[in-house]
Amino acid sequence: MDAGEELRGLDNNHLYALHALLVERTVTGAAARLERTQPTLSAALARLRRLFGDELLTRVGNHYRLTPFAEQLLPLVSVAVAAVERVFAARSQFDPAGSDRVFTVVSSDYGISVAGARLVALLSERAPGTAVRFRPVTPETLNRPPEFARTVDGVFMPRGYLDLPRTRDLYRDRWVCITSADNPAIGSELTMADLSRLPWVSTFDDPLGRGSAWRQMELLGVVPRVCATADSFLAMPYLVRNTGGIAMMQHRVAKSVAAALGIRTLELPFDAVPLVEAFWWHPIHDTDAGHAWFRAVLGEVAAQLN
Repeated sequence: MDAGEELRGLDNNHLYALHALLVERTVTGAAARLERTQPTLSAALARLRRLFGDELLTRVGNHYRLTPFAEQLLPLVSVAVAAVERVFAARSQFDPAGSDRVFTVVSSDYGISVAGARLVALLSERAPGTAVRFRPVTPETLNRPPEFARTVDGVFMPRGYLDLPRTRDLYRDRWVCITSADNPAIGSELTMADLSRLPWVSTFDDPLGRGSAWRQMELLGVVPRVCATADSFLAMPYLVRNTGGIAMMQHRVAKSVAAALGIRTLELPFDAVPLVEAFWWHPIHDTDAGHAWFRAVLGEVAAQLN
């Protein structure tokens, strides 16, 4: 059978089977994910192997891993599945009161803590059947923005990280340093020498994921001595409290937790670039009536925060 004949026999079930197999990396897991039988998924895998001329999954010890070709295929398949789901979920009009749509937003815990709660409150009031699924920021978010953005409704991310043609500013913030309230190693003001001398708690191993002020600090010649790293801004106060160190944090969050968690905020000893948090989305969503309504609600969130 040639490739054309093979393709004519494929449908969305094969696309979903391929996605499940690549994500779960086992026939058993894929069958459970799709609520189908293992023989059905085994037959689908055999057919997909013939179609692509690749094993897709190979056994290593007692588990399976993706072939190099399958690793390249996975993000394309994820985009295709998301596109199919959006096609069949699309409606010419959007009724907030009767909708059960789930909006997917990629965000750090910082974006969730500042804008997320207000967004959920407004959605609960205007469209009680809807929900928001927050997904964490990953290297894929930063390194593949156009392709990745097709699979979600949008991203909460400060300006300077993404390059997408559609964006709406939500609010402004500034960077401060935090440390334990009783840290004896710091005086009333933070100095440039302190930045090099004290241990740091950092967010994200990937330099692209760190704050603009952090990158600015390094350009000024400071080489931070990092003692701990966590992919969470809200973890920073807990980590600095007992380390004698410092961390960089957004002022809106730092001021809300300082007293309760026994930390104090300190102004940075250099003129740090301000932070502008924005909502980013792919143009594919422009004509989606539900997405347009969602963006309008975000405009109300922005008005509240500013």
